[in-house]
Amino acid sequence: MPQGFQEQAESVTSKFASPPSLPEWLQEELPYQRRIFQNDGHEIHFIDEGTGPAVLLQHGNPTWCFLWRKVIRILLRQNVRVVAPDLVGLGLSDKPRDAKIHTLSFHADRIGALAKALGLQNVTIVGQDWGGPILGLVAARNREMVQGAVFANTSLIAPHRRVRATAFHRFSNVPLLSDFAFRVLNFPIPVMHLVQGDRSSIGAKERRAYRYPLRSFKDRIAPLALARMVPTRLEHPTVQPLEEVNDWAGKFTGPVRLVWGIRDPIMGRALRSMRRLFPKAEVVETDAGHFLQEEVPDVLSEAILQVVSEQRQK
Repeated sequence: MPQGFQEQAESVTSKFASPPSLPEWLQEELPYQRRIFQNDGHEIHFIDEGTGPAVLLQHGNPTWCFLWRKVIRILLRQNVRVVAPDLVGLGLSDKPRDAKIHTLSFHADRIGALAKALGLQNVTIVGQDWGGPILGLVAARNREMVQGAVFANTSLIAPHRRVRATAFHRFSNVPLLSDFAFRVLNFPIPVMHLVQGDRSSIGAKERRAYRYPLRSFKDRIAPLALARMVPTRLEHPTVQPLEEVNDWAGKFTGPVRLVWGIRDPIMGRALRSMRRLFPKAEVVETDAGHFLQEEVPDVLSEAILQVVSEQRQK
């Protein structure tokens, strides 16, 4: 049992439950200790494995903790504790039918509650895609908890001028057509490989794994809702919590690494603005695409361990 988990579990027994079983082919890929955290009427599935300094890994849209499996395997060799939650609506977490619950604040508050229930301290946060701003907001609202950060192919920027949405996010806001694509065709899972530097990095096996939690039509609310969380105008409800994230980033003094897949057609260009947000951060550019956990887990893991090491030396 991970360090500190037993003590926390005893004081909040009602908040933790056994995880759902996995088919054998998935269990082989995720042979880690898993739990369910019950908070405010929602259930969050998460991996919690290892002992040592805590690393909080947060995926984005439309993935789940399966995305981090290669990184987790590497990190566990170095005596760290890895916590990897599934966002509400994705993975093996519960899947509410109301799309309106999906806001940046909602997800940050759920992940923050999990971190507190587990007693996490001196945490290194690692966020990719929506995992970046979600953990950024967790850090902004729990400043004493986070001591280091790694961000990969994400954006924590609050827009201040005209918003330039990507083609993916413009499509996500097209009525009916986007609903059909996301709900009926399970978009974007069938085409995830197209945003990779090496398209073979997400093959049939990987797509099967990403499709598994969303195999039922009724469970496909979150991917479109998360896509529509991206600001498309200055009045968008996501802008205000992003301002909180910007304020935290400007004042954060812990070590930061930016690891980027420059062949990502969605977030590849966001590196420029992230450099401005974290001017002292060390930057590693790779030839990977959007889901760089699948392509360069070793590079990402090295950056995480560097941040953990810097905290150990303090």
